[in-house]
Amino acid sequence: MPKRSLTTLLIAASTVLAGAVVAPAGAHASPARRAIPDSRPSWLGSAQDLGAASASAPVSARVYLAPKGGLSALSAAATAMATPGSTSYHRFLTPAQYQARFGASADTVQQVTSWLTASGLKVTGVEAHNRYVTVSGAVSGAQRAFGAEINRYRHDGMTVQAPSAALTVPASIAASVLAVAGVDTTPAIVAPASQKPAPPPAGFRNSQPCSAYYGQKVASTLPAFGGESLPYAPCGYTGTQFRSAYEGATALDGTGVTVAITDAYASPTIATDAATYAANHGDRAYAAGQLTQSLPSAFTRVNGGSHQCGATGWYGEETLDVEAVHAMAQGANIRYYASASCYDADFLDTFARVNDEAVAQVVSNSWGEIEQAEKSTVTAVYEQMFLQGATEGISYLFSSGDNGDEVANVGTKQADYPASDPYVTAVGGTSTAIDSTGALAWQTGWGTEKFSLSADRTSWALAIPFQYGAGGGASTVFGQPSYQAGIAPAGARQVPDVAMDADPTTGMLVGQTQAFPEGVHYDEYRIGGTSLASPLFAGMTALSLQHAGQGAGLLNPVIYAHAGAFTDVAGAPQDPGNVRVDYANGVDASAGLLYSVRTFNQDSSLSVGPGWDNVTGLGSPNTSWFTATG
Repeated sequence: MPKRSLTTLLIAASTVLAGAVVAPAGAHASPARRAIPDSRPSWLGSAQDLGAASASAPVSARVYLAPKGGLSALSAAATAMATPGSTSYHRFLTPAQYQARFGASADTVQQVTSWLTASGLKVTGVEAHNRYVTVSGAVSGAQRAFGAEINRYRHDGMTVQAPSAALTVPASIAASVLAVAGVDTTPAIVAPASQKPAPPPAGFRNSQPCSAYYGQKVASTLPAFGGESLPYAPCGYTGTQFRSAYEGATALDGTGVTVAITDAYASPTIATDAATYAANHGDRAYAAGQLTQSLPSAFTRVNGGSHQCGATGWYGEETLDVEAVHAMAQGANIRYYASASCYDADFLDTFARVNDEAVAQVVSNSWGEIEQAEKSTVTAVYEQMFLQGATEGISYLFSSGDNGDEVANVGTKQADYPASDPYVTAVGGTSTAIDSTGALAWQTGWGTEKFSLSADRTSWALAIPFQYGAGGGASTVFGQPSYQAGIAPAGARQVPDVAMDADPTTGMLVGQTQAFPEGVHYDEYRIGGTSLASPLFAGMTALSLQHAGQGAGLLNPVIYAHAGAFTDVAGAPQDPGNVRVDYANGVDASAGLLYSVRTFNQDSSLSVGPGWDNVTGLGSPNTSWFTATG
């Protein structure tokens, strides 16, 4: 994906650099028209051109409208609200104030709709707060409207319809058009980031032996690994253990703060599962109205097939997110926002609901996609959503991903999006040892090689050179924001910012209704991934916001200005790995047991070290974080 010509956040200076709006080579631009930045599909160079699309082929699109003054003005306002000493520091807006100051006007909507209809397209709707206009029609009308030929292409195993050059708009309305989505019909899909052995509700259980706390049981009857007998993996940490390890004896519990969670779809058993889990593990019972849901009018793309979403895997993601937030912030309200599907357009609508309700102060998101797969046409729209939230005092968090540098996954080094966006906080991952006293004994970077026990049970053999690990690296899309200057490597936005426990070997025990051979019922299993790290950090941040008495908006300036609130993660782990025991069939011992060693701190090309690094960022939050946001 080419470098974007949009804004790059510069917190220290309360100003923003804006890229020039110019027409790339090949665009149908003239003095009367201007190109929409990044509207030429980034994959064109590797696609097979199948020729012109039929003039009568259907087109359905969204024309997203820019905030008043553009993203640069919105970014400057959000930055000032996050900058101590600014006259607008922490003077956040209500949704109505945001719309009055930055929302597209009725006149703008009229100008844009007139242009579209004059081109032969039909305007089918306008978003409630004028964020976008939906249109439909034929290729011929879309080519007249956007000044670019539309062809058919073959790429990534798909046949799609897309513009052959950058889309353009009349110069008179160019400042009002932020992005156009849908002319390129390549599906824009995101995926949950959690690492679990099987997607619930298909039943899964962890086998014994496992440890109630780190190092409780040692695999002394199995072959040594690296000259030593390794501990059995924890059975899964509970809220009591996480609170003890990260939060200590604080009286803060997140009361008065609302944590939002976004995922696709909605688990039909989340309320009973969360209540059962809390009762089973000593967490505070949910008060009436403490856990609520905001659902779309309907769910779509749920069959799990090609370019579909697979709702059941998202049920497990929601379960983890809700139970992890409550584990860390037992007094906080949790508001779950369900996206209609795993497509970008639906998540953007979900963020609109989050921002327009403005009941949450922090939003945890445990999903994403590699930067090169994300459509550049929608990144500006995501940024508009993050920045609206920031002006309302809302902080957005994203898990950094579970495929390390992504080389093993897609062949090229890159970070995940939206985690790489400079307007969100990227949460990376650690392998975490919590001892018998509930103390954080040690932590290292999450990165795993898998070794399997030999058939004669005398040795360990490498089975998977790199299984998974915390996502991170240098963005190929965004330049370095000023809050990272002098701290992270220069030249690009670096991921992640912070980290918490994410290793499935040292993960969290969660409870969910699942389908087992004997029937459908509640059970528990250990889970990890940066999908765990993000809600853990969201819960801990709720305690900080409770202390501050308000939201913080853009969180990264606070994080980098209070580096001492994060414990640096560096150096080798105490043990090279843990022994994990799994049921061969995932549910019981009838088909036998599988033994493996899962190593620590072997995250693709990424590594931990003193100071900021691409696995754990500044490190994991300590109790100083409670006073950092205000």
